[in-house]
Amino acid sequence: MNQATPVPGFIRWAGYIALTLLLAIPLAVLTVRSGAWQQGLGLYALACLGSTLLAIIFIVLLMLPRFADVRVETGKRLLFAVPGTLLLLALTAGGGAPPIHDITTDTDDPPVFVTAAQQRGEGANSLAIKPDFIAEQKKAYPDIATLKTGLAAAAAFDRAVQVATELGWDIYYQDREKGVIEAVVTTTVMAFKDDVVIRVRAGADGTRVDLRSVSRVGLGDLGANAARIRAFAAAFTQ
Repeated sequence: MNQATPVPGFIRWAGYIALTLLLAIPLAVLTVRSGAWQQGLGLYALACLGSTLLAIIFIVLLMLPRFADVRVETGKRLLFAVPGTLLLLALTAGGGAPPIHDITTDTDDPPVFVTAAQQRGEGANSLAIKPDFIAEQKKAYPDIATLKTGLAAAAAFDRAVQVATELGWDIYYQDREKGVIEAVVTTTVMAFKDDVVIRVRAGADGTRVDLRSVSRVGLGDLGANAARIRAFAAAFTQ
């Protein structure tokens, strides 16, 4: 009767580390959601990067004839590293986004928040307009522009409220006379909160709808604010 080939110690230990990193991912998410977002993101990045390095090691081992007898056990341990690797790939997919967190459809006259400062609390990113952010946005997101509609201003305001609500935004301020709507958007996994202001103005060429989306924490947003504005624009014009 043939005995199973023992799994080399370094492969077993690599598996233990991969499992530990896998468990660290939900812990990192909980840490971010608790408010310690910097520590949580650091742990998240470490877990994903470590998982990816281990995945590469396991794949190399699977290809080596020397470890052919333990390929099944190596493959099992590789599975622990797959989630973190996929998450890292998802993160790097947004790596081309500029390190900014304030996006607007009107770069010449961005909408101004009315009550968001009270909602954001201490330690949040400033709501002041940053010229360097505007310059970076123009290069990275040339498609982000004012929405023009044939709707009357009142109808466009109602449509904006409807779309924001359908997208799951939590509206905390609206002033029909000023044509201003403010809302907060909470991201699904990390529960980051971003504030959005919508401005509706009647003009000679129709009604103009402008948005500005600003993250409460962090320097870069991996393109999230631009994607949010695009989603609103697509839904508004349907």
